[in-house]
Amino acid sequence: MSNQFEACGTVDISRREFLQNGSAAAGAAIASSVLPQAVAQGAKGKRPNMVFFYTEGQRSDALSLAGNPILKTPHQDRIGREGVYFNNSFCTNALCAPARAVTLTGLYSHTSGALDNKTQEPFPANIPIFTDLLHEAGYDVAMVGKAHAPNGVRERYWDYYFAFNAPATDYYAPHAFEGRKGAMGVEKIYRGKPRNQFPDNPAMDWTGVYADDLFTDRALGWLKEERDRPFCLLLWLQTPHAPFYRPRRYLDLYDGVSIPKPATFDDDLKGYPGKPRCFADAQNKIGTIQNGDCPRSLEELVKDYYAGLVAVDDNIGRVMSYLESSGQLDDTVVLHSSDHGFFLGEWRCYDKRFMHEPSLRVPAMIRYPRLFRAGTKVDEMILNIDFAPTLLELAGATIPEAMQGKSLVKLAQGNESQWRKDWLYEYFEYPGAEQVRPHRGVRTTRYKYIHYFVAPEEFELYDLQADPGERSNLIGNPQYTQLRKQLAARLEELRKETGDQMRNVIT
Repeated sequence: MSNQFEACGTVDISRREFLQNGSAAAGAAIASSVLPQAVAQGAKGKRPNMVFFYTEGQRSDALSLAGNPILKTPHQDRIGREGVYFNNSFCTNALCAPARAVTLTGLYSHTSGALDNKTQEPFPANIPIFTDLLHEAGYDVAMVGKAHAPNGVRERYWDYYFAFNAPATDYYAPHAFEGRKGAMGVEKIYRGKPRNQFPDNPAMDWTGVYADDLFTDRALGWLKEERDRPFCLLLWLQTPHAPFYRPRRYLDLYDGVSIPKPATFDDDLKGYPGKPRCFADAQNKIGTIQNGDCPRSLEELVKDYYAGLVAVDDNIGRVMSYLESSGQLDDTVVLHSSDHGFFLGEWRCYDKRFMHEPSLRVPAMIRYPRLFRAGTKVDEMILNIDFAPTLLELAGATIPEAMQGKSLVKLAQGNESQWRKDWLYEYFEYPGAEQVRPHRGVRTTRYKYIHYFVAPEEFELYDLQADPGERSNLIGNPQYTQLRKQLAARLEELRKETGDQMRNVIT
């Protein structure tokens, strides 16, 4: 049996229509009731520079600022301490390429067409990404690191581009395309410096260059160039993506450190109580699945994952240090988030994809003292569709009404009276890596309802207030029958509101 997803209609809209009319959707106009109004209220005076740190698979508690007892992330913590820290930040599709397309476009996956990692055209050229709009508004724009959006990012205009288009590149021989001022070069491999120790085998005759260190070097080089326009740098680092290679400086980090076992790690030995069959059967289990991504033990996974994030923190610190020493830090919007979360042994799982909290919760923080008070904490639920309109507003640029996210500016300032109480999650890649069945869901501030919509259909329902660990599936509990019906109806309402006309065809 194979599964395909079809849209009732196609994304076919001119760039002008997208910007002016707000009607870009998968075959249907997005309901105007859920669209933010176009605004252009940037900070007074000089327009801010922007640096967007986007990490790979960093779950929300993978920060010392979030109370992690093992991982230390002082440079990331600084952004949250000196800015706004969002306690409840989520992705709408927990997979690399679609999550990145959501962030770039401010559109749900079903709207842009960026459904999964296999999509060859995740979003058409006539749907702008926010850096297109910043460039048109007078910004220099750069993408450095992991783009991972085939036919959707490298083809756009960049003042500087040094990035790769894949889930991951070789950690010690990274591949990247480099381009300037809208002209793109060819892909090259960066191996480091020759050692001259293996004259009979030149392929071995190199010292390694760690991928994210190289990306940060290039980002800093571009930042130091002379310019007379504000800049927006996207430094999107790949660590800690599988296969979880560490930089040389941290090969022995966490030696002797004890890694606690999640409370649900041994639930497989009990038959995964309460979990649907599709959850138990998914091939994302530590130690017993043989593929290129699978870790062999909990300790290996967690220690490599944390060590990679320490290296990420180093590189974020390098950029923050340069901005501060050059006198630009307080005039720069610094945004930090991640494409999706990550399982670290919950239910013996690794990776992401599922709509459970470790997979879809991500860190999010913004530092910009010209507008945002240091130490601000926001409890409302924000999504990765919100980042594009936020940066556009901060730049004083117009937000297209078609964007399905909402600017975070007023919320971060404490001036937002109307904010979302629930939201739509979606996942489509199947069959594919790890065999996670497609599903949609609705998450409210208290409840979560998940519908695995490919036959045989299965469901999950949780009271997150009483059961934050999602251990007690209430789907078959008669006391929650009415709640289940309400959430199922709300899921369909959210699909309608966001123009989701995707249907499933089983052959």
